[in-house]
Amino acid sequence: MSVNQLNKLWKQQSLPDYLMEELVAIASDKLAIEDRFYQYVSFGTGGMRGLLGAGTNRINIYTIRRVAEGLARYIESSGEEAKQRGVVLAYDTRHFSYEFACETASVLGVHGIRSYIYKEARPTPQLSFTVRKLNAYAGVVITASHNPKQYNGFKVYGEDGAQLTPDFANEIIYYMNEIKDIFAIKVEELALLEQQGYITWLASDLDKEYLTSLLTLKSNQDVALNMNIVYTPLHGAGLVPVSEGLRAFGFQQVHIVEQQAVQDGEFPTVAYPNPEESNAFELAMKLGNQVGADLLLATDPDADRLGVAVKSDDSYKLLTGNQLGALLLNYILSTKQQLGSLPQNAVMLKTIVTSELGTHIAEKYDVATVNTLTGFKYIAEKIAEYERTGEYSYLFGYEESYGYLIETFVRDKDAVQVALKVAEMAAYYETQGHTLLDQLDNLYKEYGYHNEALLSQQFEGKNGQTEMQVMLQRLRDNMPKKIVNLTVLRTEDYLVGQAVLANGTIEGLTLPKENVVKLILEDGSWIAIRPSGTEPKCKFYIGVVGETAEHTQQKLEQVKEAVLEIVK
Repeated sequence: MSVNQLNKLWKQQSLPDYLMEELVAIASDKLAIEDRFYQYVSFGTGGMRGLLGAGTNRINIYTIRRVAEGLARYIESSGEEAKQRGVVLAYDTRHFSYEFACETASVLGVHGIRSYIYKEARPTPQLSFTVRKLNAYAGVVITASHNPKQYNGFKVYGEDGAQLTPDFANEIIYYMNEIKDIFAIKVEELALLEQQGYITWLASDLDKEYLTSLLTLKSNQDVALNMNIVYTPLHGAGLVPVSEGLRAFGFQQVHIVEQQAVQDGEFPTVAYPNPEESNAFELAMKLGNQVGADLLLATDPDADRLGVAVKSDDSYKLLTGNQLGALLLNYILSTKQQLGSLPQNAVMLKTIVTSELGTHIAEKYDVATVNTLTGFKYIAEKIAEYERTGEYSYLFGYEESYGYLIETFVRDKDAVQVALKVAEMAAYYETQGHTLLDQLDNLYKEYGYHNEALLSQQFEGKNGQTEMQVMLQRLRDNMPKKIVNLTVLRTEDYLVGQAVLANGTIEGLTLPKENVVKLILEDGSWIAIRPSGTEPKCKFYIGVVGETAEHTQQKLEQVKEAVLEIVK
């Protein structure tokens, strides 16, 4: 069916007023119509994420019903036990998140599949925890993570509480593609489904169980419990578990940014509810200065990512995801070594686009490092593998994009866990007369100054994907031999599963195939090029190492310029 035919078909439906008004408003805008109808919102191992609005290429009740129907048909094909074990549903504070969760439960209920729904917004990691706790067959969280307010999404979790594996995702996609008319998907009133036993509203008991599990993170170190902390949930779902967790850990001075404690999908105090961005900390810094806080913590709307800022003279300095990951890893390993609880077969997991500083730290403690593809689902997959085989004992996993996991009662990145551990870590170093910045500098002096950067290039609209693939193919056809006078020792192309060395030797790669290219330079610096799995952009990751902070920063700027030239 053509774009115009789809547009006309949608206008013939009894759409909610806000969707019909949108279609009427763009009636003469051919590009806007095409963008809304040229495809369905893509669904993959990261689930589905996109702009809210009317059309097949937008997030709305109809595209939500389509993916819910695909999930329902997959569960049906798995048998009666899968239907009875059911699906846990959670949602963040974004526009329509609650409504989309209810739509999902409605579609599942029509198929005789039980749904367990939280009555209020809950963090993504708590969804993962609850799937495991209830032995559910799957989980769904309605969220667009740290994207702007115009976005929402649909993430699916397997029975282990981890994001979808490619095989699972492909099964759902198969059933989604069988749906010929999304307006014919059957839904039912929740009240009726509740009477029939297909809807269960989750009680606060599970909140308490999650908090109890969080308390297992305490390491019984001598820490400064009077340390002054400011926390902001950025209008999201992290408020209750993070604030209650900090108090349960014993911290006596926890200040909440009240303006951002209001759960509001408009995110009225920030342009972009992303704790990676300094602007998101503006109000936290203001409150921090007022109360004399030593540490600022911020979680994104679904509380799976954590940002941290540390007092530095008269201001606050944000830590990058790579820096915080290295600090946490070092703290966890040194603490376990001191307490005599460091396993002999311990392993740290990180992604191929995460700093190598963590690798060097792990080596000091005789802890193995295993790299995975980008996406926390791959870290979770390795955790499950090691539980089965006993090959390694998992201690910590992280990725540069502010995602970390310590204890495995959750199988996705968990900002709630990490907020508590960061507070403990900062309070421990305070008893030693150090800040987190002091400790980071100590790591740099011991392992070399590591510095990283992330660049991105937008590829919007229908032609964007084609343009991005052309750019990537041009790169593959003309792989650079040198970058800023440094020899490229190794080129890894994960799409073909091969690495090519500078001398022409070809080696196989063991990780699954994915559209990523990584260049490793003679001094240990590296570059990775990867299309985003959730946004219309290509990402360029850069990592450099040097003997001083100034030298490393200079080298980073040189490599950034070289990368931009390569991908023109």
